[in-house]
Amino acid sequence: MHNEEKVLVNVTPNETRVAWVENGVLQEIWVERASKRGLVGNIYMGKVDRVLPGMQAAFINIGLEKSAFLHVSDVCHKSIGCSADVECDDIAKLLHAGQKIMVQVVKDPLGTKGARITMQVTIPSRMLVYMPIEKALGVSQKIDSSEERERLREMIQTIPEFKETEGGFIVRTVAEGVDFHEMRADMLYLQRLWNGVQERSRHATKPMVIYEDLPLYLRIIRDIPVDRVEKIRVDSTETLKKMETFVESYVMELTSRLGLYQGERPIFDLYNIEEEIQTALHKRVNLKSGGYLIIDQTEAMTTIDVNTGAFVGHKNLEETIYRTNLEATQAIARQLRLRNLGGIIILDFIDMEMKAHKKTVLETLEKELSKDRVKTSISTISSLGLVEMTRKRTRDSLERTLCEPCHVCSGRGTVKTAETVSFEIFREITRMARSFSGDKYRVIASEEVVSRIMDEESSSVAELEAFLSKSIRFQAESSYAAEQFDVVMM
Repeated sequence: MHNEEKVLVNVTPNETRVAWVENGVLQEIWVERASKRGLVGNIYMGKVDRVLPGMQAAFINIGLEKSAFLHVSDVCHKSIGCSADVECDDIAKLLHAGQKIMVQVVKDPLGTKGARITMQVTIPSRMLVYMPIEKALGVSQKIDSSEERERLREMIQTIPEFKETEGGFIVRTVAEGVDFHEMRADMLYLQRLWNGVQERSRHATKPMVIYEDLPLYLRIIRDIPVDRVEKIRVDSTETLKKMETFVESYVMELTSRLGLYQGERPIFDLYNIEEEIQTALHKRVNLKSGGYLIIDQTEAMTTIDVNTGAFVGHKNLEETIYRTNLEATQAIARQLRLRNLGGIIILDFIDMEMKAHKKTVLETLEKELSKDRVKTSISTISSLGLVEMTRKRTRDSLERTLCEPCHVCSGRGTVKTAETVSFEIFREITRMARSFSGDKYRVIASEEVVSRIMDEESSSVAELEAFLSKSIRFQAESSYAAEQFDVVMM
């Protein structure tokens, strides 16, 4: 193998983590918690809550806390009794409140948004994706050989069950080189799975899940490119047995590469994975040359700023900028995978004068992004040195999986200065004095704020006491956050 690629699986009772390591460097990390498993791929019997003609969408109750979002483009005409030949882009003519429909999650709930769903249900297996609603046959374009794609297409058409089924199939990349019997076994497995889904849907009396995708440690085995993986190591004997059973049935090629990790050090201490995860939660990413990236993730988009930092180069400024941007392309592509950043992404490269440099940086970025299993698309470099790109988002980023908004700053990323809080306290005292009568006031605030008031703002306190003709006392409370304070009238 050209690259040494390994998969490390860390299992605890409430959490499973999977790391993809290439040549000793962490490339991707997946986290699944028992209390919050991802929903992508799950199939639900849902009930239409509201139809919104203005948005050409509907909100569907699928039994979760938030209603799921269904756009008219994701409505399956066949499932609701409409002719597939009839085009209709009016959601009000297709769905109505109270209607029961089968849907599948295509995007997990993100932030304040509910799950994104579709009625175009698909069920993946190792080599195939079953499309029970649509009679079609497709082959992954990632299979380079046109002869191999045609061989697989013809093979599928010779399987008796394919001719009998109403649905269609997409042949996945990992099916390259498989024989008739393997393909037929995969097809029969999917059809049995679909029959079970239909049976559960008939008995569903309320919005509920009727099919759940595999747990993370089995999805990884199903989806990884077999020819690239050298070893799969798991630190749980019980999980290893489940993985071995799955491998024996569906991915026999991995049998010799799957094993138990028995080292003294925790499995994620290998290759500094724990340290890499912590670094991936920081805004700043240092480059080897001395330059660095600043990554800011917001609800609307992610911005990545490239800076030269301490890198001064050996020739001239243009060459320094070019080398920094070139190095940044590899780091950016890796950070997108590692942090699982999706949606709209703006890359702010350092301005380059030479067209040749811009062309090379963009080509290098495209090459690095081609390694990503998630779909990406990028624009050209603008006159401001910006590159707009998108990366398909189906689950929460690493930061949103592992973190929550700061309770001190409410997610702003900054806190008010002690000076600002001091002035807010003075305004609050004045406001209370105008509304209520009292002889004196007690202010309870953080130690830093009280210290500043008693020192730099002591003259302001004296003036305020004289103006109000009232006494003001201050009490430092170590448990108070920087912006927190209370004004008590005595």
